Amino acid sequence: MPTLIISARTAAISTHLKVKRILPFRLRRMVGPFIFMDHAGPIADFPSEISSMDVLPHPHIGLSTLTYLFNGSVTHRDSLGIEQIIRPGEVNWMTAGKGIAHSERFEDPQLLKDGELDMIQTWVALPEEVEENEPSFFNYKPEQLPVLTEKGVWMRLIAGEAFGEKSNVNIHSPLFYLHIQLEPQAKINLPHSYSERSVYIAKGSIESAGRSYKQGQMLVFSQEQDPILTAKESASLMMLGGEPVGERFIWWNFVSSKRERIEQAKHDWKNGKIILPPNDNKEFIPLPDNNFKPASSKNTLQT
Repeated sequence: MPTLIISARTAAISTHLKVKRILPFRLRRMVGPFIFMDHAGPIADFPSEISSMDVLPHPHIGLSTLTYLFNGSVTHRDSLGIEQIIRPGEVNWMTAGKGIAHSERFEDPQLLKDGELDMIQTWVALPEEVEENEPSFFNYKPEQLPVLTEKGVWMRLIAGEAFGEKSNVNIHSPLFYLHIQLEPQAKINLPHSYSERSVYIAKGSIESAGRSYKQGQMLVFSQEQDPILTAKESASLMMLGGEPVGERFIWWNFVSSKRERIEQAKHDWKNGKIILPPNDNKEFIPLPDNNFKPASSKNTLQT
């Protein structure tokens, strides 16, 4: 059995874009270096003004964002002047480091033509020694990412190392992140060499040790466990985990190993010291008006 089952909660990230939020969770704020995970979709009923789904320019520090799509498209713009439309099977890997702002807008006509949006974004906390590096951005095409197949199983290694393969995505600490498609009754296990491991059920349902689990649940396993996951129907899974990077504080879009660094980031965003995307600088998300202190990743159930 999993050591913990996390059920996704609903969160709104723009006027008309609601997501399933998986991490952070009150009993488990991180899995390996992964400190945040949202699943937006599948969405087929778009608002009359699709721009109302846009996520306006907002800041990050101390993390890398990893965006991956099953369906649809989204346009990324950031402080570096980069503009990139991401499409299914691609990876957008943006490292915030000492500070970056970016937007995510739904303006590609192909999105409405295709009729569905389905995307996942995760945040990966940076090791302390690179938290203040210069920001960077990379887009990786599907052909740059390893694909593994066996009977009833298809896997794309999005980032890190797993099952004898290594992704080209330029990570900063030991981790793995996989998109897996299972045919009914197909079986798979988890990578063995990491201390923290989990699987998120994006679509369908699976069974393990005689128990069933459904879409929208994340199953967290200890290193000692060797679960076999069986698809009860066609299923889409995201496997992720890795090695912990140490205690982290998280507040809004900021992640850091130091609480006071987040306070500095609040001040910087409020006072315009984090540069807006030069090709998307007419509006932005203001600093939330609350006095909540940054939450620590120590306030969690460790397994």
